[in-house]
Amino acid sequence: MRPMRNLLAAVLVLFAACSAHAQLSIEITGAGAQRIPIAVAPLAGEGALLDASGAGISAIVRADLERSGLFRGLEVPRLVPQPTEASSVNYAEWRSRLADALVLGSVAGRPDGRFEVRFRLYDVLKQSALGGVAYTLTREQVRATAHRIADYVYEKLTGEKGVFSTRIAYVVKRGERYELQVADADGANEQAMLVSGEPIISPAWSPDGRRLAYVSFQNKKPIVYVQDIEVPKQQIVANFKGSNSAPAWSPDGKRLALALTRDGNSQIYLVNPDGSNVQRLTRSGGIDTEPFYSPDGEWLYFTSDRGGSPQIYRMSTRGGEAQRITFEGGYNVSPRVSPDGRSLAYIARNGGKFQVALLELATRQVQVLTDSDLDESPSFAPNGRVILLATIVAGRGVLTAVSADGRVKQRLTVTAGDVREPAWGPLNK
Repeated sequence: MRPMRNLLAAVLVLFAACSAHAQLSIEITGAGAQRIPIAVAPLAGEGALLDASGAGISAIVRADLERSGLFRGLEVPRLVPQPTEASSVNYAEWRSRLADALVLGSVAGRPDGRFEVRFRLYDVLKQSALGGVAYTLTREQVRATAHRIADYVYEKLTGEKGVFSTRIAYVVKRGERYELQVADADGANEQAMLVSGEPIISPAWSPDGRRLAYVSFQNKKPIVYVQDIEVPKQQIVANFKGSNSAPAWSPDGKRLALALTRDGNSQIYLVNPDGSNVQRLTRSGGIDTEPFYSPDGEWLYFTSDRGGSPQIYRMSTRGGEAQRITFEGGYNVSPRVSPDGRSLAYIARNGGKFQVALLELATRQVQVLTDSDLDESPSFAPNGRVILLATIVAGRGVLTAVSADGRVKQRLTVTAGDVREPAWGPLNK
């Protein structure tokens, strides 16, 4: 298990060497070959409702869709008169602009000081309207509303849930401080949930998106906490003798799986979020760590060196015999099951490089998705389309994202600093 420990040590050294000073910025470094060309026209009246950076709703929607790698946003000049969701659509004109899909809308002020945003989505090729929605919002809700519109468009055109309204968590090192940050999926609206002079690792979202479990070294040892997103108050979950680490939520949010050394070697335990009802699950002579629930809650996947090298196993949450899952290569760690339960993302060592691999559980086919040197902490988007991870680029830690088919790649960076330990939150309820 020494390679796993060495990898963790390398991560902590990188944390101590860097600092960060700005929100995440996203760069698309690769895109799918076939993208839907979509025109998101400036919404009539949106100049009166901009976000803090000066961006309007249409620009945010377009950026969201382009970032997915499935859409190609078309340049749309301000038209006179500006079309709205109530306008008659000249499909031939938009087809001449090479658009397959079109979004039109408007923004209007309300007497109570709030605003109303209306939009409609059109299929230009079929010359038909696909639907539309009206939202009421305040100035502080510009980005949130734009993300909801992008989710609507994405789902109508792909048949899959959009994830633009979701949030991500990650850890940033700023000077001598570690910060557990929560941000929108596009890196905006970041907020520090915890600031500490000691390392913070392994954030994990509760299924309802209201709480984060994580490990903090603030008391000079690893302790597992749960914290409400809206109320910055810590609840100790595990502070036993030795190491308390790697929290993972059950799909119903009623239990946490942990790796504890309270009885000797690291083993997998189950515990309630308030720290009660501790139950030991694994009983091996090796090191068992990094548990992760299957979406149906029936299985726990975890990393173990019980067979001589770090590999991924699974065990029923009711106990029983562990089953080995990975067989290719001598080092496979950090299992993350896809939201549909069909595939498993993990970190595999290939020729001295630590890269994200994807195992199709039914066919046993394995695909390496990244070409980087040192990846860690893979995390699926809640629709299963994208995997968020941490890696090293040009000597410093950044977050990257890769589509589950390996075609679309993104890089999420902080201007000067090191970001680690990403976790993608659930879909908004």
